[in-house]
Amino acid sequence: MTSLDRRAFLGHVGTGLGSIALANLLHADSPLRPPAGRAKNVVVIFVSGGLSHVDTFDHKPALTEHHDTPLPGSDGLVTFQGANGNLHKPFYTFRPRGACGKMTSDLLPRLGALADEFCFVHSLHTKSATHGPGENAMSTGFTLDGFPSMGAWVSYALGSECEDLPAFVAIPDPRGVPQSSLNNWGAGFLPAEYQGTAFSAVRPVQNLARPVGVSAEEDAATRAFLLRLDEEHRKQYPGDTDLAARIASYEMAARMQLSVPEVSDLSSEPDHVLKMYGADDAVNTTKAEFARNCILARRLIERGVRFVQLFNGAYAMGEGVGNWDGHQKLKAQYDVHGPILDQPAAVLILDLKQRGLLAETLVVFCTEFGRMPTLQVQASGRDHNPDGFTVLLAGAGVRAPFRFGATDDFGWKAQEDPVSVHDLHATILHLLGLDHTKLTYYHNGLERRLTDVFGHVVGEILA
Repeated sequence: MTSLDRRAFLGHVGTGLGSIALANLLHADSPLRPPAGRAKNVVVIFVSGGLSHVDTFDHKPALTEHHDTPLPGSDGLVTFQGANGNLHKPFYTFRPRGACGKMTSDLLPRLGALADEFCFVHSLHTKSATHGPGENAMSTGFTLDGFPSMGAWVSYALGSECEDLPAFVAIPDPRGVPQSSLNNWGAGFLPAEYQGTAFSAVRPVQNLARPVGVSAEEDAATRAFLLRLDEEHRKQYPGDTDLAARIASYEMAARMQLSVPEVSDLSSEPDHVLKMYGADDAVNTTKAEFARNCILARRLIERGVRFVQLFNGAYAMGEGVGNWDGHQKLKAQYDVHGPILDQPAAVLILDLKQRGLLAETLVVFCTEFGRMPTLQVQASGRDHNPDGFTVLLAGAGVRAPFRFGATDDFGWKAQEDPVSVHDLHATILHLLGLDHTKLTYYHNGLERRLTDVFGHVVGEILA
């Protein structure tokens, strides 16, 4: 018998309780496997920097009618960067799109043309007006660092349908990482094997090739020997879930040596597909790179990856070109970002539909918060607004075309049927066949969950 000191014993108890929690989930009344007609996979298109809802998808005629007048009820209002000036009409013209006639702006016309595919939730609100904590809240349900991301929770609960690729892949923007960086795809206190693996079609995982001088036969024999050693190690330490997770991660890394270069190599994609996404754009190279990442997202879903988190926008100090944080000169900044995002993201959704994948894939188009209907003082941009903004849902289990909730007449605050980030997470889990109140993990004396102690499924948006 192997002896355990007090610290090791408590460590085994903690991980054992996590395993018990998962076992309870597997035997719960509500099965973990997605029910028929619901989502099996998720693609999150995360627009970093705080995309302005009043300049994209939330049409507010009152903004034009009352342009350059004070926002009612905002006397002395100070938001993230300071005082606010007068109301400002949308920087882009709104037009009816799709058969449903949904009003969306000319900033993102290709996405707007897909209005019939979307459920527009116009009453989202969140916990923070700061980018890092706001990204944390959208991805993990908490503003603080150290909590598991939504993708980590999903891969913990459902695992993967693909043996050679991770259950959860994060695809950073070609210009860099979001402000909260790997918190968006981290495992937090869940076992490390559930964190997202970050790579892209532009910057794939490096050093995966077999070493020069090692034959395929020698490589296979070495792996077989390592597997035998791992099995002996498991027998020596039965019930050690940390060890099992570490061994599983190394085994996955070995399989990824073959699978990741193949899936991220787009040379097999036909020219018409590259053109359709905009991946052949020799002028707007950033758009071409983001388009390649969108193709990668589709290829990952095709191969059974459970959760794909695709980022558009990267952290940049001040008025950099990397994100959607339009404080000073919003229109000039968005004129750059709009073409990079619009065609590739819209074609990704269309491509999933044409290939029959959208019927079992939930697409979530989100950002960390919205922006104010006013201009900042002495600026031509809008400040952060966590009190009301828009998220778009499409695909498996979602009612579309449909609009749910509303901000006030000026787009300032969620007013009709407010939806919290916890509500959004609960609904996403529900569409995957998961009960957000039962998906828990024991940590530091508490049964933790993605939705904390809040959240309810927004049943009105379900098909």
